[in-house]
Amino acid sequence: MSTQRRFSPFDLLRFNNVNLDPLTETYQMSFYLQYLAKWPEYCVHVHGPHARSMGYILGKAEGEGENWHGHVTAVTVAPESRRLGVAVQLMDVLERVSEWDRGYFVDLFVRQSNAVAIDFYKKLGYSVYRRVIGYYSGDEDAYDMRKALSRDVENKSIIPLDHPVEPDDLD
Repeated sequence: MSTQRRFSPFDLLRFNNVNLDPLTETYQMSFYLQYLAKWPEYCVHVHGPHARSMGYILGKAEGEGENWHGHVTAVTVAPESRRLGVAVQLMDVLERVSEWDRGYFVDLFVRQSNAVAIDFYKKLGYSVYRRVIGYYSGDEDAYDMRKALSRDVENKSIIPLDHPVEPDDLD
């Protein structure tokens, strides 16, 4: 059994079991606190028995006009909680919040080498919008993956670019 709720600053003291995955980006405490203060509805934590962290998602709303969207900054699930639907649950929450916030799409960045995550996102309806050269510390490219929301009736936000971009070119 799991419980889902808004991410709390106190959760930062309990999520080491989640952040130990080598593919999980770990940030400074101030970064997490900024997200919790600015976009609390986009930050959700799932915990199991005895308040053990199972996973979390950090996101935000950004852009202007038809580029207004929800962004998944981080979604991660503890190794012992994988294959239980936690990541699907977290992504669903962020997508619903983005719909409520009148976004056109949800986007995220994923390492080009992370085939498991890419496949997972594709099963959720995401597609590769563009490749970002050297996004991860200049060492590895990323895919910018997107999923159109109901406000993007013509799915314009997910038409793939035919060329890669540099991190400085991101809007």
